[in-house]
Amino acid sequence: MKYRTLALCTAAAATFGAASISASSHEQETKGKTTTLIYAGTLLAEPGKQPVDDQTIFIENGKITNIEDGFTRMDMVEGMTIIDLRDKFVLPGLIDSHVHLRSEWNPNTRLDTVTKRSGDTAYDALVNAQKTLSAGFTAVQDVGGPEEIFALRDAINAGKVDGPHIRAAGSAVSPTAGHGDMHGYRQNVLDAFHRPTLCDGADDCRRATRVAIKKGADVVKITATGGVLSNTAAGTEQQFFDDELRAIVQTAAKMGRKVTAHAHGKTGIDSALKAGVKSIEHGTYLDRETTALFKKHDAVLVPTVLAGMTVVDWAENKDWLPPASKQKALEVGPQMQDMMRIAHSNGVTIAFGTDTGVSKHGENAREFGYLIEGGMSEMEAIKSATITAAKHIEMGDKIGSLTVGKYADIIAVDSSPLENIEELYDVDFVMKGGKVFKSKD
Repeated sequence: MKYRTLALCTAAAATFGAASISASSHEQETKGKTTTLIYAGTLLAEPGKQPVDDQTIFIENGKITNIEDGFTRMDMVEGMTIIDLRDKFVLPGLIDSHVHLRSEWNPNTRLDTVTKRSGDTAYDALVNAQKTLSAGFTAVQDVGGPEEIFALRDAINAGKVDGPHIRAAGSAVSPTAGHGDMHGYRQNVLDAFHRPTLCDGADDCRRATRVAIKKGADVVKITATGGVLSNTAAGTEQQFFDDELRAIVQTAAKMGRKVTAHAHGKTGIDSALKAGVKSIEHGTYLDRETTALFKKHDAVLVPTVLAGMTVVDWAENKDWLPPASKQKALEVGPQMQDMMRIAHSNGVTIAFGTDTGVSKHGENAREFGYLIEGGMSEMEAIKSATITAAKHIEMGDKIGSLTVGKYADIIAVDSSPLENIEELYDVDFVMKGGKVFKSKD
């Protein structure tokens, strides 16, 4: 991969002469400005539409200002930076709608909870965010974790550190003893780590929702059902009462927030959708009746099949999961691929999400393989991680496609992921907001 800053010279015209087109009116308008151009061999600008060959992308101040056919001559414009991706397949930066940047599950996770300082957690989140960005994921939604995620989000937005765009929920709103509560520690430890977003009863759940938003939540995350990795034999069905679910959704709406629900069991999924929750994380035991509710309520599924397959591997091949979690892993994980097939075949809107933090940071793209096994085409899977995910995390006007006015969040791979999705497992080039973060020669 070659980078060239071209001043006013005839060498540029000679280098690209045969593949160039005449200087356009856009070039005249940009004279004197600092502009970056990307020469894209094949460009998938809007997933869902067909890619096109030999395109030039103009970037100014971190945003796309124009896309032209051919490799544009720059001999009439000063100060252009040229990024040569003529041998690459170029597409929008990917979006993971379900991550946990603060940690990565391992045999010491339960000990880490009570030994790591908040600063340790913050640095872990930064390292994991940069792994994620390097893997081609230029935006994420972090749906559950301590307040350090808000500091990282704000530091990235301020340009203090590198990382993907982050939409963050912070600590989940959960019923006492639910999946979002702590389990399996001495009482004095549980008391010390009590979360203010735990709630019981509709009124208390209104309070907890407001607390989550006060702390900085862009989206309110709830634990509508039991979960696999909570150390309690409480199953995976509904844990909130219906009036509590309605109170959370109504309160969030009054504060300008949507609600997303961790939900495995059908009772919890259906109740959450009926209460007005706009997206379901996991959705393991949904059925055809549930898919109708998704469509009726214009809700999104974030399937996280990678997490399900990861915990199955732990349960079958590792010995560090607590017994309650191991049993749930063996029950839930194998069901998730069937869930994907049911959801996709019945027309549910699916946004790419992995629950990374269960799986390893930087390996997010492995979810694509499971989406395709679940019935998606390669194009559908890529669209779920770009246009659909961008809309889902309420950033569709800024990211998700390579169109004029949006951020220059751009990745490139050696050959077409529409023919081999595993190309996205090893991204060669990453740009976020017009800044190059990764480049392989």
